[in-house]
Amino acid sequence: MTTHYDPAVHTPAEDDGGPPPEAPAPPGHHRPRRSRFGRLWRGRPEDPRWVRPAFLALLTATALLYLYNLDASGWANSFYSAAVQAGSQSWKAFFFGSLDAGNAITVDKPPAALWPMALAVRIFGLSSWSILVPEVLMGVGTVAVVYAAVRRRFSPAAGLIAGAVLALTPVAALMFRFNNPDALLALLMSLACYLVVRALEDGRTKWLVWAGVAIGFAFLAKTLQAFLILPALALVYGVCAPVRLRKRLGQLALATAAIVVSGGWWVAVVELWPASSRPYVGGSQNNSFLELTFGYNGLGRLNGEETGSVGGGGGPGGGGGGQWGETGWDRMFNSEIGGQISWLLPAALILLVAGLLATRRAARTDAVRASFLVWGGSLLMTAAVFSYMAGIFHQYYTVALAPYLAAVVGMGAATLWERRERIWASLALAAAVTASAAWGYVLLDRTPDYLPWLRMPVLAGGLVAALGLVFAGRLGRRTALAAAGLGLVASLAAPTAYTLSTLREGHSGSIVTAGPSGASMRGGGPGGGGFPGNGNAPGQGQGQGGPGAGGFPGGGTAPGAGGNNQNGQTPNGQMPNGQMPNGQMPNGRSNRNGPTGEGGRTGGAGGGGMGGLLNGAEVGSEAKKLLEADADSYTWVAAAIGSQNAASYQLGTGEPVMAIGGFNGTDPSPTLAQFKKYVADGRIHYFIAGGGMGGGMGSDSGAASQITSWVEATFKEVTVGSATFYDLTSPTD
Repeated sequence: MTTHYDPAVHTPAEDDGGPPPEAPAPPGHHRPRRSRFGRLWRGRPEDPRWVRPAFLALLTATALLYLYNLDASGWANSFYSAAVQAGSQSWKAFFFGSLDAGNAITVDKPPAALWPMALAVRIFGLSSWSILVPEVLMGVGTVAVVYAAVRRRFSPAAGLIAGAVLALTPVAALMFRFNNPDALLALLMSLACYLVVRALEDGRTKWLVWAGVAIGFAFLAKTLQAFLILPALALVYGVCAPVRLRKRLGQLALATAAIVVSGGWWVAVVELWPASSRPYVGGSQNNSFLELTFGYNGLGRLNGEETGSVGGGGGPGGGGGGQWGETGWDRMFNSEIGGQISWLLPAALILLVAGLLATRRAARTDAVRASFLVWGGSLLMTAAVFSYMAGIFHQYYTVALAPYLAAVVGMGAATLWERRERIWASLALAAAVTASAAWGYVLLDRTPDYLPWLRMPVLAGGLVAALGLVFAGRLGRRTALAAAGLGLVASLAAPTAYTLSTLREGHSGSIVTAGPSGASMRGGGPGGGGFPGNGNAPGQGQGQGGPGAGGFPGGGTAPGAGGNNQNGQTPNGQMPNGQMPNGQMPNGRSNRNGPTGEGGRTGGAGGGGMGGLLNGAEVGSEAKKLLEADADSYTWVAAAIGSQNAASYQLGTGEPVMAIGGFNGTDPSPTLAQFKKYVADGRIHYFIAGGGMGGGMGSDSGAASQITSWVEATFKEVTVGSATFYDLTSPTD
């Protein structure tokens, strides 16, 4: 049943997590005092006894689900894991988000998402669990926040539905077990929406200011993506807050100041810190975090003009085939994205419209309608930007939609259920279930070999439930509840199957997807939205080289995958077997064997996927022994082109490895002159051949290419297994 806010019953100071103030006990009567554990277990006195245990069971189930098979992902994204390791060894690296403890260069994001993991590694030591458990806790926290936000204005059942939908969304199960910044971003954005809803209840400034603080720290997790929902939140509060317009504008100004302070303090320190004594800002071309924010990680993501990236650019306007996938209104539903997030998206849109229709006659300050506007506006705003952004876009970005979608589903279902005796409400509820079942059938049909028996039960169960819900207002309560329960099961069965498949397998590398293999395929061919160059990602098609074949910017071929491959590509101009390392599809499952030696796969030291760009190198025992010898005498035991190969050697040895050119190998750091100075000062021992993009996107003009040429011409080559090193202490002369 929907709970409406009444100041006579709910005081402004009341918190969702505890009971409201109790009336004084009658004279001579002493109310028994509950223990802290009793209050935690029982929850609000007015709630049915099942509510709090059900909520705690939801959190426990989410935690156990996400912890299952967690170490199968090894180092997950070794790019971030190396930065976490560096931050656990050096407080300077911790603060700046450096890739190595020698502080040569940072990751291409601000460091807030690294901080919880680095602290865990400092406490518990370096392992897959110490890196990934903080991400799991963020997932559990996000489920709790969404539950609390929905439960405040609606029923406990609505909160439980919202929490379950979030926990069982495939891309959420992927990213709350992975070490990219998206987990912290989702948690903080959910918290911001919750705090705005609190502010809309009573108009208190503190809630809106705290929402600004949450968004500011979200900026320190993933820069401008944190601001996608700001227009929606500001507009809803400016129109619906229960205070005078002048005060609303002042409160919004204070919230803006909170965003600037909570997100800008770190930026100010970095920009004011002398560049000579801090690491280079990875991802920028001028060693500037502001340039990184508004360029590569900002406007470049929208228009595709990302200087230094491996390729950007989608088609202009509404629906061109871009190098990072098709753009257009249906992008969230296509074969590339649909299986990650869109299972309940049609239902959420139906429920959002129905919820706004149900509250159309409410007062301007109605908190129920405001909740729909906050969560629904955030969903629509984020989905619209994702659908039309022309720059770098990966499937896992859609985890940002999961909390908003889950909240809308929970709120809409509760609102329509309360009004089920009205024919329009029962029809809308039935339409939402039908849409979920039908779309679930379509998405399952895209992978016909995956659980072929599940498609028909999902569709049939949904249609039967929808028929029952049409007459829910006329049926008995038990029959209506049975129809609603069947509809919920039919709606969640397919995404739950994808989620369970996600949990059963490890995920590593830079591009990961949820669900079974082949569930999120980029199209190939001209305009097909394939990997940069309109070709296919390695393993997602033929992966062939040749004119126009794609697979890399400009339709080129993959860079060298290791060894002394001078022409910057794998033999025969293609990826090995046309696939990712170990012959795996590029869904992040390149490391099926988990953390061999906690991050180092067996074998020599060949490059990872796409020349080490998508995944790291294989670090064998002989290579590890070579680098560890006399390691304390050097700032960096080695240097490598691109961060992924450097990260693998760093995680394998525990010693700092310089990533020349940052993530792509295209950042102008260090320059050839700087690198020569490091070598002359005896600060780097070895240079690792291969990896990265070669610095100049196929040309010889980049710093990384210049350094490679100088090293190869100047120093002795050392071969260990399949790996090639250059000893920077032994000139060829």
